[in-house]
Amino acid sequence: MCATCGCSEGATPSLAGDPGHDHDHSVAHVHAQPLGRAVLIEQDILAKNGRLAERNRAWFASRRIAAFNLMSSPGSGKTTLLERTIERLRGRAAVSVIEGDQETLRDAERIRGTGARAVQINTGSGGHLDAGMVADALRAPDPPRGSLLFIENVGNLVCPALFDLGEGAKVVIASVTEGEDKPLKYPHMFRACEVLVLSKLDLLPHLQFDRERFFEYARKVNPRLRVFQLSALRGDGLDEWCSWLLERHGPRAEAR
Repeated sequence: MCATCGCSEGATPSLAGDPGHDHDHSVAHVHAQPLGRAVLIEQDILAKNGRLAERNRAWFASRRIAAFNLMSSPGSGKTTLLERTIERLRGRAAVSVIEGDQETLRDAERIRGTGARAVQINTGSGGHLDAGMVADALRAPDPPRGSLLFIENVGNLVCPALFDLGEGAKVVIASVTEGEDKPLKYPHMFRACEVLVLSKLDLLPHLQFDRERFFEYARKVNPRLRVFQLSALRGDGLDEWCSWLLERHGPRAEAR
């Protein structure tokens, strides 16, 4: 069990397609540790992850890569949003994607279907990516200089918020199907992020979802959140979202 967030960490994460990948996962396997010992282990885990994250951040900066860590609960529409985003950015920016899931290659295959570079990390029983996994995964897509990199984290509103990956911005995605109280139930995630995306607006006519209350709760937790309201299916809000991505990126390489 992960000493930091409590998710199961029994299996060694691997790059999909590389079952022999030897990854030194930074999270220890811990059983019934005394409180003081558990706190020390948690500090060690996050300190080691923080050092690796800073290396990633320096690598991104040296290559002028804008990296975005996308986090949400399962089923919020992260992968569909990425597919539509890549389509909108075609000819304007090169895009690579690191996909995180416990099992399967499905999301990486969907992203490759758009023509973008993608690699899948399978975490086994683990509930989040960490900076070491991302560093290892970067060798596969080898993002070009001046490009955009999206890291689609494992679907989980708890563990991923704790682990810095070296990204330039953390983005939390919440769908209208999840209810208005998600920011209050999972405050650390919403507090850790710079950007909030409310997705699946096309479903609003079929739901009792109070947008004003949702944003009231979100800003109560984090008044500085930048908000985007999107429907990947209809295209609502995608132009504003993509413009923000390009603005955050600044000078970039020739699109591929």
